[in-house]
Amino acid sequence: MNTGAMPHRDEMVEAFFSRDGSYDGVFFTGVRTTGIFCRPTCPAKKPQEGNVEFFASTQAALLAGFGPCKRCRPMEPTGSRPTWLRELLSDSHAEPEKRWTDRDLRDRGLSPERVRRWFQSHHGMTFHAYGRARRLGLALGQIKHGSGVSRAAYGTGYESLSGFNDAFKRFLGEATTALTGAKVVMVTRITTPLGPMVAGSVDDTLCLLEFADRRMIETQIARLQKHLDCVFVPGKSALFTALTGELESYFEGGLTEFSVPLLTAGTDFQRSVWSRLRTIPSGATRSYAEVATEIGRPTAVRAVARANGDNRIAILIPCHRVVGSDGKLTGYGGGLWRKQRLLEIEQKASGQRSGSG
Repeated sequence: MNTGAMPHRDEMVEAFFSRDGSYDGVFFTGVRTTGIFCRPTCPAKKPQEGNVEFFASTQAALLAGFGPCKRCRPMEPTGSRPTWLRELLSDSHAEPEKRWTDRDLRDRGLSPERVRRWFQSHHGMTFHAYGRARRLGLALGQIKHGSGVSRAAYGTGYESLSGFNDAFKRFLGEATTALTGAKVVMVTRITTPLGPMVAGSVDDTLCLLEFADRRMIETQIARLQKHLDCVFVPGKSALFTALTGELESYFEGGLTEFSVPLLTAGTDFQRSVWSRLRTIPSGATRSYAEVATEIGRPTAVRAVARANGDNRIAILIPCHRVVGSDGKLTGYGGGLWRKQRLLEIEQKASGQRSGSG
């Protein structure tokens, strides 16, 4: 499993088109015209160079909307195929919208723990996370990957607005709101050093920013849909451009306060918690009990923790700055390793500012 930096694009292009086996596992290649991703050694006919893009991991390729190639099988380990897992992989590729459960695996005579360990070892995610990534990729990726003309109004590769909403129906597992008269949430995918994120905006305000592999992302999107009575449309906006620029500056340690306007869809209590989180200085932390006291609800520590977990605008509403009463890191939807890294970025930036003051 590769989680590091990829080689220069020119190097990967040469390796892919020469089928250089020494790069197997170093990167994966997405083919826009087919919507699939391959190993560098894939025996299939090579596409034109302008129709390929490269990914450091299978997870990144899935979240970008590409499906695994049936010829070179990038989801399987190099060399011998895992016989015990072969049928599950085949069926999961054939039914990317299916929500697999541990019971489904046991019914097939498979140990959920063994399946989880294999996926984590080879792809850096669990089998269930793979399923979520696959569904989200279908919903947010370009369904036709350049093979058709999309609506000029959106220009994202979808042949129609309904085509995208059909994909989102599969992702959510429920019917979306009727298009007529519904509020439109524009969505896009933003890459960051900690993994791809899904962003959503409505009326030039940000209403969604989640790491694409978050376990609760499907629930969060469904809740947002319920709150706003909205439909989701892939597209570009000035807000996304501004957000991308600010996130880049943030991860480089040069930004501590965001200016992108936010729409916090939730209850009055949730909004009070989220508003308070935004007052925690960059580089600092608060306990759940301290946040509860600061909003005038000192006995509502558990409710504060739930509101913290229900935050669907990561980083900009810094729920990662809330820690346990003993100072230890506790639950974070994007994973504790990301929480730790975000705090390190902010604390390093704060230290640099103090040293230059």
